[in-house]
Amino acid sequence: MHEPLNLLIDRFDTPIGEMVIVADHDGNLRAVEWTDHEDRLHKSLRLHYGHNGFRLEPASNPSGLSDVMKRYFAGELAAIDELPVRTAGTPFQRDVWRALRTIPHGTTVSYAKLAEQIGRPRAVRAVGLANGSNPIGVVVPCHRIVGSNGSLTGYGGGIERKRWLLQHEIKHQPEYLPLQLT
Repeated sequence: MHEPLNLLIDRFDTPIGEMVIVADHDGNLRAVEWTDHEDRLHKSLRLHYGHNGFRLEPASNPSGLSDVMKRYFAGELAAIDELPVRTAGTPFQRDVWRALRTIPHGTTVSYAKLAEQIGRPRAVRAVGLANGSNPIGVVVPCHRIVGSNGSLTGYGGGIERKRWLLQHEIKHQPEYLPLQLT
């Protein structure tokens, strides 16, 4: 029998609710969730690591990850871009989650476009399911996926949070000065 995976859990406030993060002792982010959906977090951890395959221990700012997340919510969007993440999930799910991280802040992509991006243009529904089971929201930005008509579609944290995250990213995009021609 394997030893349970020891994971660190921390909570902090954001402008759109309290967030909980789960990290391993190597500094990898394993899960991110809103505390009002914490039951989904525990269900996801059990699904990925087994009912007795992990143990959660409270930690304050594990490996500095909570502080990095707070910087994102303060407007420093790029802070989360290089955060180390480690997920379970199927190879297909991990392909979708990797592709999500390539979507620039403040932009959106349809499920169909994401399916094309990973070389599986007919797997739109499967991409949607993988997107919905993403354990590391915000950092693996499932909120940047929209319907083919550009409409905001489901988000595990709620449509209002999805809208807020997209508006936050648009508001805090670095502004580039136009080239001055002389």
